[in-house]
Amino acid sequence: MKSLLILITGSLLALAVAETPSKPNLIVILTDDMGWADLGIQGVEKDLKTPHLDALAAEGVRCTSGYITSPQCSPSRAAIITGCFQQRYGIDTIPDVPLPRDAVTLAERLGPAGYRCGFVGKWHLEPNPTSVKWMETNLPNYPEGSKERPKIPLSQILRYGPGQQGFHEFFWGEITKYRANFALDGRDLKPDGESVPMPKDFRIDVQTQAAVTFIERNHAKPFYLHIGYYGPHTPLEATEKYLARFPGPMPERRRYALSMIAAIDDGVGAIMQKLRAHRLDQNTLIMFTSDNGAPLKIKKVDSPIKGDPGGWDGSLNTPWVGEKGMLSEGGIRVPMIYSWPGTLPAGKIYSKPVSSLDFAATANAMAGLPATPSLDGVNLMPYLSGKNTAAPHETLCWRFWNQAAIREGEWKYLSAGKDTEFLFNLGSDAHENKNRIASDPQRASEMRKKLQQWTEQFIPPGIPSKSLNDQEKGWFSHYFSTQ
Repeated sequence: MKSLLILITGSLLALAVAETPSKPNLIVILTDDMGWADLGIQGVEKDLKTPHLDALAAEGVRCTSGYITSPQCSPSRAAIITGCFQQRYGIDTIPDVPLPRDAVTLAERLGPAGYRCGFVGKWHLEPNPTSVKWMETNLPNYPEGSKERPKIPLSQILRYGPGQQGFHEFFWGEITKYRANFALDGRDLKPDGESVPMPKDFRIDVQTQAAVTFIERNHAKPFYLHIGYYGPHTPLEATEKYLARFPGPMPERRRYALSMIAAIDDGVGAIMQKLRAHRLDQNTLIMFTSDNGAPLKIKKVDSPIKGDPGGWDGSLNTPWVGEKGMLSEGGIRVPMIYSWPGTLPAGKIYSKPVSSLDFAATANAMAGLPATPSLDGVNLMPYLSGKNTAAPHETLCWRFWNQAAIREGEWKYLSAGKDTEFLFNLGSDAHENKNRIASDPQRASEMRKKLQQWTEQFIPPGIPSKSLNDQEKGWFSHYFSTQ
């Protein structure tokens, strides 16, 4: 009788273990050109409606010093996807893509560990018309030094898509054209993908539906899902369903940004509802963030929505200085949430600097994989949980165009071209509104040396020594004219 009881108990325990995944699901939710201020729970702007994102933060950890690795989309996305500084793959700016085929993505790490890996939305790591160096090598009819922009063959673009970088399933696209190997109704499509045009559908809703479908298709096994929402990036677009939530006088570009962010928020709600339906919400680690700060176009001109597809996207970086394209806080400090109900503390505010690089290192550890020295981030779980009270990073460093910067504790050193440098105390109320380099030159010199040392690992090495380009001159003249 005792033996039978032990046998039954053991069988029930084995069944319970089999039904409870030992590895957490992993989700990245990435917005596009969304500023630090445009999350309701940040408490900065009062016109937002982001209840689902606010709830995600209330159930997890809100990182108030969360940083991206670049103030531009392709470089920052390369870092998130690989967990390595984008410069390791020669990507400083958009023209430096595609992401090399031999780059190891997080999907390529997690797939062999038993994860089903899915990608939805904006990829932006394939070759594009500005990829001149790549075209000179890979397009035989493209003359070296040519300023022409030839049409890149689809076959070449597909070689650098998510399906070739470890993602088993993908619904890849930005607005009305998608390349997918599964349909929104859950059907399988061609394994290598096929064209799925959606000309009448709102892009944010399409991307949400694809994410929810992926979860439905893969809820019985550990999965990793990367969702690249194409919003509130221009061209601005929204439906009456969302626009009607924001009546009253305001810049029209702001109304559209709020509507697109609300659509993303609804999407997060749908994703969470699907996780709860399969009892996965407490076995899923989610990181929410933006690829860079908002492009304010300096003066936030409320130009016609359809007449200026590249204008201000309506998002805001308040209270930080600067915008997309700058290594000031407005360009690289972004909303960031880590949520894992029951594992991470609920409603915690974490103020120590963390990087978008950290998600890959954290996911790597949560998947039970050995520590990987090639990853540049840090497993944040001990820090966010409170088990380790030290700072995850001694320093954070950046290089973009003719700028370079380093943050160490509350201090930040910023080099802007060959003749201009700043030192800021980010812990002060003045943050980047007061240059302290004249009063503390020794600190600035020591930080510059550490920044220089960081750049030595890349090709080319070094802090940029050229003058600012015309766009950078406009930004720095406007935002730092009194310093």
